[in-house]
Amino acid sequence: MGQDQTKQQIEKGLQLYQSNQTEKALQVWMKVLEKGSDLVGRFRVLGCLVTAHSEMGRYKEMLKFAVVQIDTARELEDADFLLESYLNLARSNEKLCEFHKTISYCKTCLGLPGTRAGAQLGGQVSLSMGNAFLGLSLFQKALESFEKALRYAHNNDDTMLECRVCCSLGSFYAQVKDYEKALFFPCKAAELVNDYGKGWSLKYRAMSQYHMAVAYRLLGHLGSAMECCEESMKIALQHGDRPLQALCLLCFADIHRSRGDLETAFPRYDSAMSIMTEIGNRLGQVHVLLGVAKCWIARKVLDKALDAIEKAQDLAEEVGNKLSQLKLHCLSEGICRSKGLQRELRAHVVRFHECVEETELYCGLCGESIGEKNSRLQALPCSHIFHLRCLQNNGTRSCPNCRRSSMKPGFV
Repeated sequence: MGQDQTKQQIEKGLQLYQSNQTEKALQVWMKVLEKGSDLVGRFRVLGCLVTAHSEMGRYKEMLKFAVVQIDTARELEDADFLLESYLNLARSNEKLCEFHKTISYCKTCLGLPGTRAGAQLGGQVSLSMGNAFLGLSLFQKALESFEKALRYAHNNDDTMLECRVCCSLGSFYAQVKDYEKALFFPCKAAELVNDYGKGWSLKYRAMSQYHMAVAYRLLGHLGSAMECCEESMKIALQHGDRPLQALCLLCFADIHRSRGDLETAFPRYDSAMSIMTEIGNRLGQVHVLLGVAKCWIARKVLDKALDAIEKAQDLAEEVGNKLSQLKLHCLSEGICRSKGLQRELRAHVVRFHECVEETELYCGLCGESIGEKNSRLQALPCSHIFHLRCLQNNGTRSCPNCRRSSMKPGFV
């Protein structure tokens, strides 16, 4: 298959893919891989296969094609192609919750010599790195990466990237419990979709609606949460987007739990868990089990709650998500207290406080926990986070955390 024919087949596959004929598109692209002799065409079709498998939630297949793409980039001896392939490798590992590997591959991208693609893909590298740091509950590093990605987006007028970063920032602030910002950023993403997104994939609209649904639920606006989640689910079903379907099912379950409708919540959690397990989203499985545990606690069936917590804790430790571990120790602490299990209670209290220290989830001014309850937060330019009220009351211009770090004695 020659160069021109390869280009035509890639384009044919893209047209099929955009019209939701995904399996036919995959067949066309696989034929190009089998018969094509043009290395550049091979590289491009591998990129198409990586993206398609990502959106279908076939993350192991995504990783397989990303590895082959790296080999092709090395054969081409082209720095631009190498950067793109390492980014796809980072994204594949991010989807599989291999966050340390994601960060390592992102650092490899950033360490490559300056390329034409660097200006375009640098923001996407920073976004993937930020998502990985967030997966590990390294909040300051996550925020630094997201802010870098936003700067890339603004400097390059890349509104698609800005939209994706806003959704990630929504997730960031939902986790540290500044629910106003958790809603503000996905609303900003939805505005970008409305203003610029006529030629974009509908996944951008679906993504912003899902993150709005999460924020509305946390704020207690359950009707708005349900409306946004239904809109997101509708698009996810149309496009066969299994990862988003799983997230929407989890959000539906959380909404029903917030309403006290546990009978409806349980089957939604089961459906979400089924897809999360199928696609290999271990952090998603942790969030499902957290919701299930809270349902059993509400029903006062504490043994089943502890069983869900134990499974979630194993997964959370596997992926390295400290925030989930912190939440799970907190739930276990409450159960152990009610059961009078003093030894286990002490162990969970100790681990809870260790997780707070490890995530730096406390205000460096008042010393209180961040993320314990909904409160307005403010990040300084160094990306350290404080309660907004503390910064206003203190009137500080420099970061107390950074100042303390600089005063630590060094060793000669």
